[in-house]
Amino acid sequence: MKKFLSTLLAMGMVVSMAACGNSGSGATANQQPTADNPVDLTMWCIATESDSNRHAYEASIADFKAAHPEINFTWETTQNQEYKTKIKAAVAANEMPDIFFTWGCAFLGDFVDAGRVYCVDDVYKKYASELPEVMMGNVKFDGKYYGVPMTMNIVGMFSNMELLKQVGYDTVPGTYDELIDCCDKLVAKGIIPFGCSGKETWCVTEYLESIIEKTAGATALNDIFAGNASWNNADVSKAVGIFQEMIDKKYFDPEGIALGNDEVKQNFISGKYAFYMNGTWNCADFDKAGLSDKIQVAEFPVIDSSKSKLGELIGGPSDTLAVAKGSKNAAVAAEAAFELAKGICHYGYLDGNGLPAWTPDYDTSAINPLTQSVAKIVANSSQMVLFGDTAMSADTANTYLDYVAQIYSSAIDGKAFVDGLVKDIK
Repeated sequence: MKKFLSTLLAMGMVVSMAACGNSGSGATANQQPTADNPVDLTMWCIATESDSNRHAYEASIADFKAAHPEINFTWETTQNQEYKTKIKAAVAANEMPDIFFTWGCAFLGDFVDAGRVYCVDDVYKKYASELPEVMMGNVKFDGKYYGVPMTMNIVGMFSNMELLKQVGYDTVPGTYDELIDCCDKLVAKGIIPFGCSGKETWCVTEYLESIIEKTAGATALNDIFAGNASWNNADVSKAVGIFQEMIDKKYFDPEGIALGNDEVKQNFISGKYAFYMNGTWNCADFDKAGLSDKIQVAEFPVIDSSKSKLGELIGGPSDTLAVAKGSKNAAVAAEAAFELAKGICHYGYLDGNGLPAWTPDYDTSAINPLTQSVAKIVANSSQMVLFGDTAMSADTANTYLDYVAQIYSSAIDGKAFVDGLVKDIK
């Protein structure tokens, strides 16, 4: 694991996290808290009771409160999909908490553009030896830093090997042809290959983006997300067709369209599906469920080897804490954000909730086997494309997600998907 982490921190050119080019400025320092003159800090995040990272937040916050009796700290959680709407509305109204969870790149960049985010350059200098600059690319805008990364994750294809063995597969299918063969055999045996939440469209993108990337290539998809290339791409239309063919062939649970992600994940844990594609933060929950010896994790196989290859992944450093520029105690909140982010990274990594943005200075020998497998996948990666709904600006991402939802419900085909995005994304 130590060898992997050294490799990871040296591969800045591999991860798709160039500075995003937005602008913004920070506020001036303000009240310094003391025991006799405490300050109040609030934080919003997505670490709900069912979230894989809940324990990491609880442990980090407990440490922070113990170390800072001069700060009255409170926090509030909201489920992922609802949170995106909530934080965008709060930014628009300039009614934000002191510290807030966000995703990097364009998602955060929209808030920076609006002048709502505090610049953390001065505080980052104190932590630069622990938080490598290579991990800061998705929070950097016009040469300044506006957030504190915690973990990095990729989309993994989790496989229930007990179910796969029933159709003759002792290892995860390594090629697309093998995957199709495996799925056909699973369906014939009455086993549902995949589960995917239709109520939470970001879950559908975990499948669709992997299929597009392994059809069109990582560079092509990254250019589209960055706005440097058009959605008018025949490979994108082809990838949508592949995804919908998988749906038509009953590879996906038909009930999934009405289920939330927690329900789908629980179905996978209980053995209803052979595969579950989602973020590698799930490794912790699978390990806690006692499934580490039954589940393997791999990347989605290559579809068009002339344009893509193994090692091209969806994901990267994204989970971030940021500070509201309008906070009455922005300077104090910035210091707190770094302490909290470091702790969340620490506990989250030990729990198996992704890979660390911060360099570990603690024993990592007990990391669960699934997370160690993810580390090997990332160490061998050649390029990453950040999750589409965070890589793109808010309005663009919302349009994109609307069309993705129509794909999953089979309301439109690949051509209509491409044509619609070309028309509606300017």
